[in-house]
Amino acid sequence: MKRKMIATALTLTLGLSGLSAAVPQTTIAASLDEQLNDVKNKQSKNEQELKEKESELADVKAEQQDVRSQIERLDKEVAETDDKISTKENEIQKTNEQIDELKEEIAVLEDRIAERDKLLKDRVRSMQQNGGGTVDYMEVLLGSKDFGDLVERVLALNTIADQDKKILEEHKADKLAVEEKKAEVEDKLASLQDKKAELEELKKELDAKKAEKDKLMKSLEEEEGELHNHMMDLNESAELLEAQEKAVQQEIKRAEEAARKAEAERKAAAKAAKEKAAAEAAAAKKSKKSSSSNESSSQSSPAPAPAPEPSGSAIFSKPAAGPITSGFGSRWGRMHEGIDIAQGGANPVSAAAAGTVLRSYKSSSYGNVVFLTHSINGQMYTTVYAHLRNRAVSTGQSVSAGQYLGTMGNSGHSTGQHLHFEIHKGGWNASKSNAVNPMNYLR
Repeated sequence: MKRKMIATALTLTLGLSGLSAAVPQTTIAASLDEQLNDVKNKQSKNEQELKEKESELADVKAEQQDVRSQIERLDKEVAETDDKISTKENEIQKTNEQIDELKEEIAVLEDRIAERDKLLKDRVRSMQQNGGGTVDYMEVLLGSKDFGDLVERVLALNTIADQDKKILEEHKADKLAVEEKKAEVEDKLASLQDKKAELEELKKELDAKKAEKDKLMKSLEEEEGELHNHMMDLNESAELLEAQEKAVQQEIKRAEEAARKAEAERKAAAKAAKEKAAAEAAAAKKSKKSSSSNESSSQSSPAPAPAPEPSGSAIFSKPAAGPITSGFGSRWGRMHEGIDIAQGGANPVSAAAAGTVLRSYKSSSYGNVVFLTHSINGQMYTTVYAHLRNRAVSTGQSVSAGQYLGTMGNSGHSTGQHLHFEIHKGGWNASKSNAVNPMNYLR
């Protein structure tokens, strides 16, 4: 009698166990259907939100265009200033060369003047020693042998006088030339100082323009950084939401198939356990063991417990190797709805969990990007893998955890090779209201 009660209790236990295992699967299916409806509702809501933001996006684009126009203007002005600086430097170099030439000419003139000064001093000294300039003529007249000799002596004196006069004129002209060239050197030096001052002003102007450009570039980079947060255009968002609905439906089918498989396995295990319990009960009935021994034998084979579900929020694997270079949170005054993982080389990127490829395509902002939809314990998640060098999966494809999606790259609005990784608890939407910190979900 006692053995019969034990067998009955075991059967009830197995039945209740099967019932409790079936309930979560029903709940999961209902939850997934509810999330699919939520995705559809968000599609409608997202369309309205995107329309409201359309003018804002247009303003951002206009502002970016204005910044680019200013940068183009500054680039042109910088180039013009560079040309002016180059011209001014050439003028300064030419002026320096002219000053050097003038100084050389002055040196030559001063050497000639010095030589003439010596010659003229010698002539004056000779005249003084001979008692003045008239002595020469008297000596010529008194010392002439005949009239012909007199004429030759007079001509010689005239020649000497002409040479002296020429020497004096050349001497005077050279001294005047020296003064003029020295004055010209002074003018050139003054001009040189002016040109150097102009050059300094041009360089300051150039530095100011470069600083202004750097400021604008920084502003533009911040705009680009905001775009890095992936405000997508209407068409891209609509395509993503449409693909998301299909991916959720596919995940529902996958979850239902998994539930059916789990239910079949549970029933098979329950049946096996029941048959084993019946066999053991039959064997116990035939045996001559004591009642307590029979109770111990019957209770030693309980129904197998269902496989434990993942506990906690650590349900995703890190999708790529490398350090976290930028975390989830505010950046450049806007939210960065993900984390950045950076590492050089051909660094593979893998699926953080099993799921369906919501979309695999090349985005203007994300670059090569893969979106995955996951159903985990009745909760829908979306993961995003952006800036890939290449994509190894296609839209609608089912992927397993750890499956290769592509290689880390630098495509789209990206500065340097890295993976931008997002987790959304629920479906993806343009406002990214479902984005969560991936660090809280990685194991």
